[in-house]
Amino acid sequence: MTTRIEKLQDAIKDYGAAAFENLLRCKGFGEAVVNGLPEFLGCSSDCVTAVPPEGPFDPSKDYGEDAFSYRHREVIVLEPVQFGLALTMKNMEDSGALWLRTALSVEVTGDSFDVFVAQQPIIHIPLDYSDKLEPVFEAIYREFLNTFQLEVLEFNDKRFETRIGFVPEKEKQGSS
Repeated sequence: MTTRIEKLQDAIKDYGAAAFENLLRCKGFGEAVVNGLPEFLGCSSDCVTAVPPEGPFDPSKDYGEDAFSYRHREVIVLEPVQFGLALTMKNMEDSGALWLRTALSVEVTGDSFDVFVAQQPIIHIPLDYSDKLEPVFEAIYREFLNTFQLEVLEFNDKRFETRIGFVPEKEKQGSS
């Protein structure tokens, strides 16, 4: 007869195995996204790097595993793995560059990955994801493109043309 403590130990063992499997699968998935995105975008591989999903970062630094959320936890837990993806683009007008970052969240659910790119709808990708990452690449591309298109739309929005602005301070009259 199995005791209650043995049942708890079995449950903890199963949880640990699932958490570790989730971590390994999600890490491999994240690396495949980082490695495959340059070809999808038509850029060199040094333009795409894995970075922390939030907080300060250097887009030119190789973070390795430190780009993934599990590296900042003391224990492995069964939760989505997050990582940031930075795209560095050379400026057309000068010798500088511009970078963008978006965050991805990935977790194994059943026989697929549930993937979130920023605030976009969930994407389901099979666990055997080789040659099946295009929906993720497309969502990342859309996220980066929307960043600039929305900024330009707001800039060109005529509703704001006469509703906000700055005026110079008037000189005080009668003071000498």
